[in-house]
Amino acid sequence: MENNKLTRFGVSMDERLLENFDKIIEEKGYSNRSEAVRDLIRDAILQHNWTNNSEIVAGAILLFYNHHQNKLVNEMMGIQHEYHENILAATHLHIDHHNCLEIIIVKGLAADLRTLSDKLITLKGVFYGKLTISPLS
Repeated sequence: MENNKLTRFGVSMDERLLENFDKIIEEKGYSNRSEAVRDLIRDAILQHNWTNNSEIVAGAILLFYNHHQNKLVNEMMGIQHEYHENILAATHLHIDHHNCLEIIIVKGLAADLRTLSDKLITLKGVFYGKLTISPLS
């Protein structure tokens, strides 16, 4: 990230909202409100760019699924092979006899990663999935 000149600005908000925000800041371990606000703004910018699908991003797709679900593993592998150019690595963990956790490290256009993630998460037998992304700069 570039070193830019710091600019101060004021924010007005309801006292109760600020109290709740301060509790979160303390729980998360931020040293001050400015750091927390910067993180929120970075996330808002990322989400905006992500919805525009115009930015190259990197991230991870987290999938919890029942590996006994009929044909699920083969469907997951087929989808991953379709998007091999976006997949950097994958880790498969056996949580118990029935359930697995897969973490797929991805990079590419946000639109492509969202499509890949949606295809995997909506498969029958996947009971939780989430795509988390970050800008590369």
